[in-house]
Amino acid sequence: MTETDDTADLDARLSERLTAYDPWRVGLYAVLAALVGFYLIPIETGIVTSIKTATGVVETLPYVPPGPSTFTLQNWATAFDLLVRGIVNSLIFTIPATILCAILGSTAAYGLTLVDWRGQIGVLVLFIAGIFIPYQAVIVPLSRFWSNYLDLTSLLSFLWALPVLEPYWGTLIELTITHVAYGIPICVLLFRSHYKSISTEMLEAARLDGASVTKIYYRIVLPLSRPMFAVVLIFQFTQIWNEFLFSLTLVSSASSPAASVTLILSGIGEAQTGLDFPLRMAAAFVAAIPTILIYVLFTDEFAEGVRT
Repeated sequence: MTETDDTADLDARLSERLTAYDPWRVGLYAVLAALVGFYLIPIETGIVTSIKTATGVVETLPYVPPGPSTFTLQNWATAFDLLVRGIVNSLIFTIPATILCAILGSTAAYGLTLVDWRGQIGVLVLFIAGIFIPYQAVIVPLSRFWSNYLDLTSLLSFLWALPVLEPYWGTLIELTITHVAYGIPICVLLFRSHYKSISTEMLEAARLDGASVTKIYYRIVLPLSRPMFAVVLIFQFTQIWNEFLFSLTLVSSASSPAASVTLILSGIGEAQTGLDFPLRMAAAFVAAIPTILIYVLFTDEFAEGVRT
């Protein structure tokens, strides 16, 4: 083979490779890469800041990793020590509130979607209207209700003599009930959208076989609701865990033994000399760990539920 043939073969292969690149696909990958960078750079900056000393934050750019002399994990250890009380309190009211929201939302949506009875449209409208009530509109009535009409800390005082239980658990129970009441409307809407896709012929066949409304729910509807339960559990857990306004209204102080993780987090790093950014960033990531774990553990179920 001559040199001319080699050059012609090389040109042909180069031309073939160039034509294989679709400009549209190249542009799409470029946009995706830009979006990934757009969303990850703030996270990378936060992580890098959290492992720097105060001197490292001043002397380096926010997104530049620390050197050996400015690297420290003490911020994470301090943040965990400061937040552990709030993490425990938030778990105490977030887990039962999330489970109750899912169970009550599922049963209510079943009764409002797959069971015919007079007046269900009016009740459904009331549930949907609950979604649009802003938190700020209920703060004053909520505070007066729990403090003047139903002070659970006083009403349940006979329980505080039991082991483990403390008087501040009354406030945690109030937070649990408040989150359940506020979370049910959106859960009903999510379950209702899922139940409208269930085959009515299958339910009608069960009714002809003599199955009761309760039996149809437990034998047919509930097993088919697992993907939507995953979506609702993840959604509600994230909402309740990150909620701040109800905690501020009912607990009021980060020094309270009933303080939630978001309430304590709001004051971490503040001092008369300025804001401790590394400690604040470390605390933010420590507070986010439970929600990240929930998403990682239920990723497949969440994706399946969103598809349905």
